[in-house]
Amino acid sequence: MTTLRDAAMQSKAWPFEEARRVLKRYQKKDPEKGYVLFETGYGPSGLPHIGTFGEVARTTMVRRAFEMISDIPTRLICFSDDMDGMRKVPENVPQQEMLHAHLQLPLTSVPDPFGTHGSFGGHNNAMLRRFLDTFGFEYEFISATEFYKSGRFDATLLCAAEKYNEIMQVMLASLREERQQTYSCFLPISPTTGRVLYVPIKHVDAKNGTITFDEDGQELTLPVTGGQVKLQWKPDFGARWAALDVDFEMYGKDHSTNTPIYDGICRILGGRAPEHFTYELFLDQDGQKISKSKGNGLSIDEWLTYAATESLSYFMYQKPKTAKRMYFDVIPKAVDEYHQQLRAYPDQTPEQQLANPVWHIHGGTVPASDMVVPFQMLLNLASVAGATGKDGLWGFIRRYAPEASPQTHPDLDAAAGFALRYFNDFVAPTRTFREPTQVERSAMEDLAGRLAAWNQPADAEALQSMVFAIGKEHGFEPLRDWFSALYQVLLGADQGPRFGGFIALYGIDETRRLIEAALAGRLVSAEA
Repeated sequence: MTTLRDAAMQSKAWPFEEARRVLKRYQKKDPEKGYVLFETGYGPSGLPHIGTFGEVARTTMVRRAFEMISDIPTRLICFSDDMDGMRKVPENVPQQEMLHAHLQLPLTSVPDPFGTHGSFGGHNNAMLRRFLDTFGFEYEFISATEFYKSGRFDATLLCAAEKYNEIMQVMLASLREERQQTYSCFLPISPTTGRVLYVPIKHVDAKNGTITFDEDGQELTLPVTGGQVKLQWKPDFGARWAALDVDFEMYGKDHSTNTPIYDGICRILGGRAPEHFTYELFLDQDGQKISKSKGNGLSIDEWLTYAATESLSYFMYQKPKTAKRMYFDVIPKAVDEYHQQLRAYPDQTPEQQLANPVWHIHGGTVPASDMVVPFQMLLNLASVAGATGKDGLWGFIRRYAPEASPQTHPDLDAAAGFALRYFNDFVAPTRTFREPTQVERSAMEDLAGRLAAWNQPADAEALQSMVFAIGKEHGFEPLRDWFSALYQVLLGADQGPRFGGFIALYGIDETRRLIEAALAGRLVSAEA
């Protein structure tokens, strides 16, 4: 009989494909360090955005898949490059003038513009950890500042001094000629200003583990150990892999051309390059790459204002090799699709379950969905009901699903609150009702008449069939034009729910009165 592990070894779900690549590293013997190490890197030069979260979420999915197919213990490290110098001031933070005065200081030496932490880097690290903890990720956090200053990186840095010429050969081959003249893989931290210095290195003493350079006409020598010197970010990437013996790391497509550099430096420093996975970038509403310094695109807090955590994890699971536009309008679809997958899960074969995103979101312990009303339907209900609180929505929900209550259906209750917030912030300001055409008016009058004569239970499928038949009888071709007309005339939107389900939820009489109000022009006049 096929076991779940056997099924996982054959699964085409991308986390299992990545997990099998990691397992292949240890076909002959288990890792000497006693575990497989997954790593994610984070640059706290700005407030953490959804792309940073996505990296941890997706790596966690690969880690869980690995744990399904192997008994080797695992660890996940989230590494913050917070010793990097602040090269520019993010646009979405306060105290811009103060921050400009601290350019080139390590991020953990820049004062916190929010006044809540010891440094700007510390503030951003805390934000990231709060987000990760909200989602229940199991991870270990490492600060580059602590990593350098505590001596944990010293052996690798001394090796870098010894292998300086080899590292420089790799780096110089990737640089323009003018950049080659001043480049060094080592960046000293100024003993006087504390700033990260981008200066030529006059001499590297491998025997004593020191570098010599000029600062403001003065020749200085510093040890490469103890946090007095840091590596440029590309060498730092590969050196970190070697120092920690990383087995898997994923990063954005913008890093892909640097992969040979990272791998080469890792090997020069005595390490084994990890398996890597390159994902496509996240885009804002205008199709531009999300940037920490610009603060464009959705933040994690913004997503969680309008939907539960699992919907964001679902969004991250989907097609990581495809560029994703991340704006508020993707949230309702993600919520509804997540719950569709939850509902499908119990009846699926083991192979299908392992390919279902919810297996990867919940690590195989998949809850049941209590969303008897889709999120999109709740948005439309908020629109026509004019409900300003969850109690108003629950009055309709109970009629549609008498067994449901906030206590028995907590996810639905939370979604009702999210839907009201989303409707008020995004749907209400953009609604545009229109008058029906003559053909549409005739069909809607027919629909209102049939609803007035309806003497059957408010069954969503039966009502949908009736609405469908009316569209056919009145000559709508394609038929979606009929449903578009219903959404635009009755809901002030271009898209909407299955209309039969909407009638069953909102009420037959209520829907009839809504149609009559639209035909009398009251919806258009109310908007004006």
